[in-house]
Amino acid sequence: MKAIALFSGGLDSTLAIKLIKDQGIEVIALNIDIGFGSTKSKLEHMQNMCDQVGVELRTLDIRDQYLREILFDPKYGYGKNFNPCIDCHGNMFKIAKELMEPWGASFLISGEVVGQRPMSQRRDALDLVAGLSETEDILLRPMSAKVLPPTLPEREGWVDREKLLGITGRNREVQLKMAEEIGLKDFEKPGGGCLLTDENFSKKIEEFIKYDTLEVEDIALLKCGRHLRLPDGSKLVIGRHKEDNEMIDAAITPKYRKIRLIDAIGPIAAISANAGEADKELAAKLTATYGKTKPEEMYEVAVGDQIYTVSPYDSKEPAQKYFIKT
Repeated sequence: MKAIALFSGGLDSTLAIKLIKDQGIEVIALNIDIGFGSTKSKLEHMQNMCDQVGVELRTLDIRDQYLREILFDPKYGYGKNFNPCIDCHGNMFKIAKELMEPWGASFLISGEVVGQRPMSQRRDALDLVAGLSETEDILLRPMSAKVLPPTLPEREGWVDREKLLGITGRNREVQLKMAEEIGLKDFEKPGGGCLLTDENFSKKIEEFIKYDTLEVEDIALLKCGRHLRLPDGSKLVIGRHKEDNEMIDAAITPKYRKIRLIDAIGPIAAISANAGEADKELAAKLTATYGKTKPEEMYEVAVGDQIYTVSPYDSKEPAQKYFIKT
């Protein structure tokens, strides 16, 4: 007997896997990447969790499909921000269901807890997700199974329902006690891991799509830096620290040109590749302003292959009017 677990790397999904594996069932932990999980890769953390409970981790990149089919046209709408949680979860379970036959699995599991999330884990929302993905009878939620109707794996005796839990609500005492009992280390503290639930990030997307079509390659740049929109419509992203600089440098695509200070220490920035001269010169001046520079001196700034000689503003105040309001 084998099951596929929808795995986020969080405590609930890890414990759900443990409950099923302890019943002698092989579990494959499937993490589905929609592109908006977090600003940093969680692969190492997820592998650590899977190693601790003794299951295989597999990852699946669906970012392109998610942008084309889910993010901008969700059947059940959005949560508080840009998060189409019900449609997103339904899509994930539908994809997992399609993998059951090739992977030799008989049912699906998830770490969802009734009442823990305001949009996607209400009792009615769980039913909507299962219906949307056509997984009503093969989707087992071990953490809340005893307060939900028995699923096929329970009725058929593949899983002992009595060994499952009946957790509801946001209190996590049961989960924390269970983690302590099994010796689970380094698990994540509770919190919304999806950037689409973040108000500031959601506003960056809303502003971006007024000017451009959001593609997979654009996501990484949205996750880092200060975001500005210049007078002639160019997008400018300026690094805030070393990690930001590295992320921006790695995220530059043909849509953008890299900006860097030649003769001073300062941030890495990116500007729209089709930016006009005025916006490029302004971008150079703004980038220099955020560097270790003096307003009374001139500096060379590379914007793509062009070199601009600019003096920084005497404060960061002039930049404020270009910031994307988040």
